[in-house]
Amino acid sequence: MTPDELLRELGELAMSLGPAVRPAETDELLRSLTQTARRLFGAAACSLALLTEDDSELVYTTAAGEGADDVTGMRIPSTQGIAGWVVQSGQPIAISDLANDPRFAREVAEQTGYVPQTILAVPVETAQRMLGVLSLLDRDAARPGAEQDMALLSLFADQAALALASVDRFSILGKVLLDALAEAATGSDLVLALRQAADGLPAADADLAALAAAFAALARRGAAERRLALALVRDIGDYVERRPPRAR
Repeated sequence: MTPDELLRELGELAMSLGPAVRPAETDELLRSLTQTARRLFGAAACSLALLTEDDSELVYTTAAGEGADDVTGMRIPSTQGIAGWVVQSGQPIAISDLANDPRFAREVAEQTGYVPQTILAVPVETAQRMLGVLSLLDRDAARPGAEQDMALLSLFADQAALALASVDRFSILGKVLLDALAEAATGSDLVLALRQAADGLPAADADLAALAAAFAALARRGAAERRLALALVRDIGDYVERRPPRAR
């Protein structure tokens, strides 16, 4: 296979697989987070619901405990129920008598086979956008330290937000780089395609795309140039690792 044929084949692969690029371990991390939270709070169940891209629905992507199998994959309007109230208001909430709260979507709970009496729910968000809601059902409110549950669950939500933000950045950057490769495979210059892709990215991602473009340019110059670039990057990496951390 010639280099042009290989590039074209990789480009076709990029067009078909680009949207699916994401760190595979993220789902397991989020599952572990909900399982740990359920045990720590002595709760009957813990779930993570994420907003769809257009913010119209909440999708329960991860759950542990009572009703977990039935709730996982469930979709509800983002304005419905306690979870909907949390993502719309951006505020955490604790309710000790769900049966008498008009925001409680009892029919949704009944579909999971488990109807809770209490809930603690906090938003999962970054500085840029609301991502979803993390909910605890029927936690043990009598255990020592339970008065700090809202703050502690918010820390779990922050960890989920960090993981999801990493996925978004990885997916966006991976798709941009693969799309640039696909563009080059159809006849454009790879270096130019990568540089153009960098123009539309946030600063940190644009730097990585620009770095990819620089390596693509060096790759065309020859093996000696590639080895020199690699040695420089390794030296810089070693220097950064040895340098004392900056005071904050």
